[in-house]
Amino acid sequence: MQRLAALLGGVLAAGGARAVDLPADRAEAMFHSYSGGGVTANGPALLVRKSVMDKVSLSASYYVDAVSNASIDVVTTASPYRERRTEYGFGAEYVYRDSTITLATSSSHEPDYTADSTSLDVAQEVFGGMTTVSLGFTRGADKVGKHGAPEFADTARHWQYRLGATQILTPRWIMSANLEALADDGFLASPYRVARVFGAAVPERDPRTRSARAAKLRLIGDLGARNAVHGEYRYFWDTWAIKAHTTEFGYSRYFGDPWLADAYLRYYTQRHALFYSDNATADTTYVSRNRQLSTFNSVTLGAKLAYTVQKIPGRYEVKVNGAYEYVRYKFSDFTDIRTGSPYAYNANVLQVYVSATY
Repeated sequence: MQRLAALLGGVLAAGGARAVDLPADRAEAMFHSYSGGGVTANGPALLVRKSVMDKVSLSASYYVDAVSNASIDVVTTASPYRERRTEYGFGAEYVYRDSTITLATSSSHEPDYTADSTSLDVAQEVFGGMTTVSLGFTRGADKVGKHGAPEFADTARHWQYRLGATQILTPRWIMSANLEALADDGFLASPYRVARVFGAAVPERDPRTRSARAAKLRLIGDLGARNAVHGEYRYFWDTWAIKAHTTEFGYSRYFGDPWLADAYLRYYTQRHALFYSDNATADTTYVSRNRQLSTFNSVTLGAKLAYTVQKIPGRYEVKVNGAYEYVRYKFSDFTDIRTGSPYAYNANVLQVYVSATY
């Protein structure tokens, strides 16, 4: 199982598998960059993890986004702007027999938005370590403001419940299944975005409650000769009538001892929300022109490359990592009002980071 997880370069961890061993002491420094649809965001990220008495692993993280926003929503209704988002995170993992208990908290701050969250996850190995069952819960609380309008203030609350199971099928194949239930309450719209009704701009009005469900299946396997594959499918639906499908396939391979390469293809498709309209023909209670609530699809082509600079088993390991994604978004019922045609854009996501275990 450890050999397979290493070959997949972290895919197993993302699928929900747990182990009774604490995570290795680790330090990471990353630079991330996003560019697409008139928006650029970049900045550093830091992570430090340290175990205490072989029972508890403590972690702290720092993440910065310097955002320059000239998206289609902004350039068609307002002026481009720049802002900075800073996030701090703290976590603790405790191991007791075949169980792992994880408590984490994070806090992010923007000039007009503050988000705080706390999560608790429990994972239990059963059947001699062949099966891992996990439960999780996250509680979030946001404060929403608006530039140039100090009188505007609202809140939003978020709940997420998680249930997952990972099963070792054979020495080379692992399958996982995960379920999520989400609930949101409060101000769930944007104080800046506008909708269109008979061509006229009106403030966006979204419902103040939303419930959603998601189910995901993943299969990963070792093909031998230091090759591995993974495939996954995720289905999402909510009370706003959005339904979404995500499919991903990936391949991983070692090249010699120091190089590990991953490549993957992801396809996402979504049906629009019940109250979404590109140009509504009636002024209803709820109306939105948020393109994230419209009908659209995206295709992502991604690659990762990791190089082990130096490694002494049982003492330390230093790696240099790079990841790149190219994403193509196509909207079916969201119009670029500057051209009158359906909106589409490309995005590029880049991550470069150094990690060290010690």
